[in-house]
This record gives sequence, C-alpha cells and structure tokens, in this order.
Amino acid sequence: MHEPFALLLPVYGGDRAEFVRAAFHSAVHDQELPPDAVILVRDGPVPDELATCLDELCAGSPVPVTVVPLEHSNGLGPALDAGLAASPYDVIARMDADDIAMPNRFAVQLPLISAGADIVGAGLLEFDGDLDDIVGRRVPPTKPDDIRRYAKIHDPFNHPTVVYRREAVLKVGGYGANQALMEDYWLFSRMLAAGAEPRNVPEPLVYYRVGAGAYERRGGRDLLRSELRLQSKLRRNGLTTRSEYVRNVIVRGGYRLLPWRFRRIVYRRIVAGYGARRGRSAQPGHSSPAVGEQSHNHARGNAHANAQETPQENTQGNQ
Repeated sequence: MHEPFALLLPVYGGDRAEFVRAAFHSAVHDQELPPDAVILVRDGPVPDELATCLDELCAGSPVPVTVVPLEHSNGLGPALDAGLAASPYDVIARMDADDIAMPNRFAVQLPLISAGADIVGAGLLEFDGDLDDIVGRRVPPTKPDDIRRYAKIHDPFNHPTVVYRREAVLKVGGYGANQALMEDYWLFSRMLAAGAEPRNVPEPLVYYRVGAGAYERRGGRDLLRSELRLQSKLRRNGLTTRSEYVRNVIVRGGYRLLPWRFRRIVYRRIVAGYGARRGRSAQPGHSSPAVGEQSHNHARGNAHANAQETPQENTQGNQ
C-alpha cells in the first residue's frame, strides 16, 4: 500500500476552464495511482465559467476535494501555502491548472517518496496547442549530489512535476510571500540546505503547456528585481559563496535585460550547452522556456509569472 497523498492544484481567474478540466482529469481520473484527496485553491475571484467548471469537477471527483477559497490573489506562494495547510496528508503532489499529467506519474514518483526522498521531481514535455505538438523536453539532474550542485545556479526541479513531504516544506517556512516570481527556487534551495533528500526522475511525467511570448515574459525589470532579491537571500543565508553570488548576478541578472531574441540565442548556445556538459540528454532543435521559478498557470495575464524564468532547451535549465 502506498502512503496516502493529496494533489495540490491552485486555480486563479486567468485560467481557462477547459484547461483546468483537462488538468484535473489527467491528475485524478486518469491516473494509475490516483491521489487520495485533492486540495483545490481558488486564488481570488474567478469568472462564472471557471466557477461552474470547478463546481462540476468537485461534484464528479472520485476522491474527496477540499476547496480553499482565497478572497484576493496574493501570488502563487501564499496560495500554495494555504493549500499545504489544508491537506490531510503529509505527501503532496503539485500540479498546474493547465498542464497534463501522464497516467503513470504518481505510480512512478510515490515509491521514491516511500523509499525516503523528501522531494521528487521529473522531466517534462512541452507542448503548444495539443499533445501532438511537442516543442521541447526537459530532463532534470537526477543524482542527489548533482541536484544540490545544480541548485547553486539553476532551479534543479520542474516545479509543476514535484511531489514532496509537507513536513520538509514547512521545516523551512513554506513558500512565503516575499519572493514573488521565484518562490519555488527559493523554497527548494532552503529545503536542500536543510537536508531534504532530493530525487528527480529523468523521464517526462507531465506535459507542460507553453504558448506565444514565452521568451518575452522571461525578462524585464520586475524579474530582474526578483532575481537580485533572490540572489541576495541565497548569499545572506550561506546557500551560495561570494563568487557564486557575483556570477549569478552577472549571468542571471544580465539575462533578464536582454531583448528576447538575444535571450533565446544565449539560452541555446550557453545554457543548453551547460546542461549537455553536465551529461544530461538533449534533443537538438527544441527550445523552451524554463520551468523552475514559479508555475506558469499563474504567470499569464497576472502579476505572478513563472512559467519559469529562463528558456531552456531540452536539458534541465530552470533558473
């Protein structure tokens, strides 16, 4: 018997009802190992069509659904913290409201949690429009030492794929509200520093929806400010050395200011090359926005923004 676990699914007003319905069904109805409960966080007001969709999903769910209504949307981090608090179980699986979970996702990840991991991520396939239109693949670092080393410059997990123990998340204070746009990278860095046992599955277990403007959204002053704030926190808390801090500010900070076409070139020629040198598989010809710093369903049309901060080609490059 597997340890019971909950699916944590935040939804906000910018999500499309048909995408939410598909995400829910893929992560609940269609799973070989379905969750024992769903925590659905309604992050602020939602339009009538989406509200009706959520009501129908709750009524038709084969497992109990707890709806956590938030009066205002204050960002992805506070929404996820509210969902963590509402879960009846310690093991929690993340899911974005416009992605598709592969049917074997939890059947692959839960045994690793049972074997002692505190957080388990996975690879993913990026698609644009429908599942036949695969535009990229992300393969994360898998060995615990590689995950910890990679976290010094990139987010080592694809946030929409993770399953983790709430105890390990709360031990470091949860996501928090003071690192908007990169709350997941900040959380995972603290978890690793506190001794959380990490794992990543190289095979893709989630279809990650991308769309037009992926590279354009990864730059600008808001992301630069968030980047500099994150790097300062990592340095103050001893999670990076002084030289790593300087490197990250120059490389990651400078990346945010590049015109998007140059951002794409830099990623393809430098970031993707770094992943290949680390021995992770690459699939030439695909480019993709990275998935590490905040889940993309809150990034569209809303002040949250992660789909992730950096485009990433076919190797893990969450920033």
